[in-house]
Amino acid sequence: MSIHQPPSLAELQKIHPPLRNVNAEHRQHLSQLERLALWITRHVGTMGFFIIIFIWTVTWLSWNSIGPKNLRFDPLPGFVLWLFISNMIQIFLMPLIMIGQNLESRHSEARAEADYEVNVRAEREIEAILMHLENLDQRLASLEGQKNKTR
Repeated sequence: MSIHQPPSLAELQKIHPPLRNVNAEHRQHLSQLERLALWITRHVGTMGFFIIIFIWTVTWLSWNSIGPKNLRFDPLPGFVLWLFISNMIQIFLMPLIMIGQNLESRHSEARAEADYEVNVRAEREIEAILMHLENLDQRLASLEGQKNKTR
């Protein structure tokens, strides 16, 4: 009965590089413009932003529809200035949101890769533990066999 010697804890630690914090790495590698894009992406996709845009639109359209005629600056039915400003907001937000989503996607891929590394490491360590248990079981069985022979 041959006993395969499992790797020791020190050997396992030599085999595996230390785990990395992909969240910290991601934050460190972001430029100021990328941080701005992420900030905008996170805030544009909120109910708060929606409420601001909704209130701004309702106020603008109401004022220019039912406000005093001499104070209306974007007359009904065209609302040309409102359409222009709304389109400019959309034109600038769309690429910023896409940039933010791409950055979040890269971060997500890095986290998935780190998770995979942790899973591989855990599997190898579990295998080492199982080998240790198998060795202990074989030793106990051989000790039990020796004990029975001496009786």
